[in-house]
Amino acid sequence: MSQPFSEQELLDQERVRREKLARLREAGIDPYPPRVERTHTIAQARTLYEQGKLGENDVVALAGRMISRRIMGKLSFAHIEDGTGKIQIMVRRDELGADKYNRFFKKDLDLGDFIGVKGVMTVTKTGEVTCQVQDITLLAKALKPLPDKWHGLSDPELRQRQRYLDLLANPEVRERFRVRARMVRALRDYLDSQGFIEVETPILQPIYGGAAAEPFVTYHNYLHQKLYLRISFELYLKRLLVGGYDKVYEIGRDFRNEGISRKHNPEFTQLEFYEAYTDYNGVMARTEEMLAYVVKEVTGGLVITWQGHEIDFTPPWPRIPLRQAILEASGIDYDAYPDADSLRAAMRAKGIDAPAEASRGKLIDKLLSHFVEPNLIQPTFLIDYPLDVSPLAKRKPGTHDVVERFEGFVAGMEICNAFSELNDPLDQLERFLEQGRALEAGDKEATPVDMDYINALSYGMPPAGGFGMGIDRFAMILTDQDNIREVILFPHLRPEKRDEQE
Repeated sequence: MSQPFSEQELLDQERVRREKLARLREAGIDPYPPRVERTHTIAQARTLYEQGKLGENDVVALAGRMISRRIMGKLSFAHIEDGTGKIQIMVRRDELGADKYNRFFKKDLDLGDFIGVKGVMTVTKTGEVTCQVQDITLLAKALKPLPDKWHGLSDPELRQRQRYLDLLANPEVRERFRVRARMVRALRDYLDSQGFIEVETPILQPIYGGAAAEPFVTYHNYLHQKLYLRISFELYLKRLLVGGYDKVYEIGRDFRNEGISRKHNPEFTQLEFYEAYTDYNGVMARTEEMLAYVVKEVTGGLVITWQGHEIDFTPPWPRIPLRQAILEASGIDYDAYPDADSLRAAMRAKGIDAPAEASRGKLIDKLLSHFVEPNLIQPTFLIDYPLDVSPLAKRKPGTHDVVERFEGFVAGMEICNAFSELNDPLDQLERFLEQGRALEAGDKEATPVDMDYINALSYGMPPAGGFGMGIDRFAMILTDQDNIREVILFPHLRPEKRDEQE
């Protein structure tokens, strides 16, 4: 924590604040009153005054956290801040009364306390819009000192573990999450305008599926049933296409029991949509249009800066076959190696790490993530994936082992995945059974057999395209961050180290 206080100094400050708390209570002052009188937010009061709509006799009641203070004998200045902004307050001893002035501004108020003030709006000789205080009320006493405003809070783990301090100390972090909120709202606005309906599907699922990932497992005591935290919305959303909806989407949390990295958090936010009567070509066009719309709504243009790179979201984006991209980057044509052993040998011959237990699909994914993905800074679609890494996608006509799937990449990261949805129940069952055998053989990321989903497909699902995107990664790009933890308010962290004596 970048703060000019030792641990003992922090403890001493907290002790002094607790003494002030006791003194206030002894004086009959409630340091945490149940209600607050507020007529305007700080931004509203400032705007109305600047527009000439608040006169010199119009009393406003404002509330906020005191973030600075300057005592000048019988006259004091401070700044208070609420969620809309900050404003200077001016307090005169003769106007407030000596007892209240001395108690609040000389004895018992501290930086970080929440206060309410009543007064009139004015402007000082230096031109600063100010509330001239006629009365003051303590709303909440802070028992710990705020991070120093000049040094801020810079330790990454402490910032993420105690996000409330990070937000207090670093206004740019607060703005980052406002950008994220505008981004999510723009996604919803676009999809709603295109006739999609937003739905909710189960988080606790008796059978997980829709992605290659190991799930978290829990247990329902009343039903005596093992349940899984969902890894995807896909199979439930496609059931809704069977049920008669043509366009559905969901924005929510997914959970994958996997490693943590700058691009991965075990709990993350996902957008998935499914659209009947289209295919992966139609979904590619919609993806370009949707993301360009969101970028423009959030930033005002289609070109943004991320980690020193100018990234242009203007459609259309390049479309490159996955096989071609990997061949050009690594020198390996995976089509020439029809099984895991031969592909593994080819990779090792080039000095590429190829784990003995990895399936052919995982080896292809390794080639992609190592050689291709980091270089895809501009928005790019990689298309036409192998069947053995896409158990829910429809075959490309004229092939037996290629599916109509694409992934979108920006800033060296995969941000979305989509395909022409497989709607042949017999083909889907065969692929499920193959995945089930892989699961039994020890592949923890294989998809289990979901017979209810097969039953749903057997009633007929229209031709459709589906799409999934990680909200967090897209937020990283729009806020110029290179670590996913910086765009998740409360990311998962390792247990905090404790003193060995505890």
